[in-house]
Amino acid sequence: MSLRAPPDERSPAELLEFGVVNLDKPAGPSAHQFTGWCRDAVADALDRAGSDATVDEAAHSGTLDPKVTGCLPTLFGDATRLAQVFLEGTKEYVAVLELHGRAPGDVEAVASEFEAPLYQKPPRKSAVTRRLRVREVYDLDVLEVEERRALVRIRCESGTYIRKLCHDLGLALGTGAHMGHLRRTATDPFDDSTLVSYHDLVDALAFWVEDGDETPLREVVQPAERALTHLPSVTIAPSASEQVAQGAPVYAPGVISVESGEQGDLVACYLPGGTAVCLGTLVGDPDAESGTVVELERVLV
Repeated sequence: MSLRAPPDERSPAELLEFGVVNLDKPAGPSAHQFTGWCRDAVADALDRAGSDATVDEAAHSGTLDPKVTGCLPTLFGDATRLAQVFLEGTKEYVAVLELHGRAPGDVEAVASEFEAPLYQKPPRKSAVTRRLRVREVYDLDVLEVEERRALVRIRCESGTYIRKLCHDLGLALGTGAHMGHLRRTATDPFDDSTLVSYHDLVDALAFWVEDGDETPLREVVQPAERALTHLPSVTIAPSASEQVAQGAPVYAPGVISVESGEQGDLVACYLPGGTAVCLGTLVGDPDAESGTVVELERVLV
């Protein structure tokens, strides 16, 4: 069988068919609408370029409400198979906390009490079941306070409801509060230093299709492997990858090396050239002579 080429050897069409873009979502559309526009732009460009490659799907890194802006890494084509990796990492936000009274003098001290695992129930309008669950806030920094507003930065576990966090923080401050503007500044392994706008993407596609210039496209679209860099990695032999493509787990004889990772971790498996082969759970000893090392979760080739 033919395996995907190494990331730095892929054509523009191959890049789009298994690519990720760190999109900067604007206020207005929902995350679903916005990624749909971008998917359609990519599909149209491939069609105009006369490519046999197709992009019918896109998957993003977690819902952002229409008014919320910022970091929305989006996977295209076959890369949508690895969307689950965004559930593994940390997310970071900057929010305006709209207080219902003048800010007390102990805002920073009260905020620090929220750096812990917190009980949260999803809002009534949420798309998920409204049951009590725990999400951890790793850091909650008060950046600036001005009368009835506070600017806060939050690093938290994926799935944390920032609107609920702002409400609870207001109760703890004794003033009441609600969330004002919210911007996501990072979602592992991406942050706001490499954000790409919709117009950046469309322009890069036009340069490629109309002028044959691949450079802007390669600056905007990254190989989907970029979305896996925060996971432990396992390098496997080409012969093992062929077995994985048929649904087999990764056995010890096929393992070349393991970089970090503990039993039970979600890991990404690669060929020596850097091509992602699968996602799986590390279950065995890679130094053993036999036995399963990685239980298969998602085939990526």
